Amino acid sequence: MSQHRWRWMVGAAAALVASLAWSVASAKPPKPLDWAALNPAFAGATFVNDTATCATCHGDYLEAYGKTKHAKAFAAKSPDGTGECESCHGPRSKHIENPTAELKIAAARSQSLVCAQCHEGGTRMGWKAGAHHTADVSCTSCHTVMTPKSERGLLKSATAAETCYTCHAEVRTDINKMSHHPVREGRMDCASCHNVHGSTPSLLTKATVNDTCFVCHTEKRGPYVWEHAPVRENCATCHTPHGSNNRNLLNAKDSFLCLSCHSYGGHINLPRYNRTSNPYGSGCVNCHTSVHGSNHPSGAKLTR
Repeated sequence: MSQHRWRWMVGAAAALVASLAWSVASAKPPKPLDWAALNPAFAGATFVNDTATCATCHGDYLEAYGKTKHAKAFAAKSPDGTGECESCHGPRSKHIENPTAELKIAAARSQSLVCAQCHEGGTRMGWKAGAHHTADVSCTSCHTVMTPKSERGLLKSATAAETCYTCHAEVRTDINKMSHHPVREGRMDCASCHNVHGSTPSLLTKATVNDTCFVCHTEKRGPYVWEHAPVRENCATCHTPHGSNNRNLLNAKDSFLCLSCHSYGGHINLPRYNRTSNPYGSGCVNCHTSVHGSNHPSGAKLTR
């Protein structure tokens, strides 16, 4: 190995270590939280700041917790474990004196406030205005903090999709249909299209359905000289995103989908004339091949 390359590798490693150390040192401290407002039983309780005291009774929990990303993050920030348990469970002096469950935080929104001490901003900025928060879904509805069950996100199931299916069983049914996005194959998951902590309609990652679809389907974005109006308005006019028993995620079978808007007499699009609408034919798109739009000078009818 050349001396120049060796120096470059050493310098890169040093920069990485310095970056990690700076990120840990500069991490924002937890936002102050009024624990008594979450549960009046906390009134008068003080912080013990000693994880070893918690381990006296909860050693089995701490053993599993030690394998989670939270434990590793706290170990980097506070090697002695000061405040590790109480950052999430609140001041425990009263619990040590009388080890009951009265200091438990039961309300879903209160549980989320505990997590928001550290986990706010970014993609979570719209959490309080989102559908999940409005429906009293808490952080612990989807995440398991004390036990590692997934490779990322501290999810309660092995994958994001399995976690979402806990409530959205109808989506699992759609994903198992003939035509579907490659969620079953592991090439994408629910978070590819949805920001579960957000507040947009349907919790999409982008402001609109079309903008979300265009992240992958950029060839459909346009602009086109000859536009197909329903395409410009909403992809879901013709496609169902989670799964369909019609090809290409269509809401209905090929030509019958077109007939929901284009039903007029004397044209081959009518079923009694259309000999290409059998289960193996393409119907209207045999001629109108550019259904999403056309930039061809003669593409007014989307035929090229």
